[in-house]
Amino acid sequence: MKSLKTAWAALVVLTLTAPAFAGHHGKKMDVVDTAAAAGTFETLIAAAKAAGLVDALKGDGPLTVFAPTDEAFGALPAGTIKTLLMPENKDQLATILKYHVVAGDLGSSALADGARLDTLAGIDAVISATEAGFNIENARIVKTDIDTSNGVIHVIDRVILPPTQMSRTDSAAAIRAAIDRGVPMF
Repeated sequence: MKSLKTAWAALVVLTLTAPAFAGHHGKKMDVVDTAAAAGTFETLIAAAKAAGLVDALKGDGPLTVFAPTDEAFGALPAGTIKTLLMPENKDQLATILKYHVVAGDLGSSALADGARLDTLAGIDAVISATEAGFNIENARIVKTDIDTSNGVIHVIDRVILPPTQMSRTDSAAAIRAAIDRGVPMF
């Protein structure tokens, strides 16, 4: 009977002190660590590292990340990932990844048809309602509300690419070309 009481007391002590030894396992993980633990976002994490965005994604936030899976990255044309991961394409890669991130903690209740989200790339992404749920820029949101210590992750089924932005010099060239073709100016 005495050994049963001793065993019970040891169990109570271990149960009460276990969280102190749990380290990060006892706390909610940030966006990057949550994605890494899922095991289906290895390409996204590699891209974030190549673009120099890991520290920002591990920061205080809050952030909402529309996270493409490894399968979504795999659906890109052959060679795209390899090319984007090259050091000379770091800025382009960073823009693409920032197009998947919104400042703030936007849970699924914030998703609405026609909602325009101001991404960290500085380019709006539009949410659309479908029979199956919601899309962001035609990527289906397949899982929502993965809570992290610094925001929320929504899983999407493809990589979304920001629309190409026409630079001022491109605009000036287009105007000159239109004038040269005889397009009337009003």
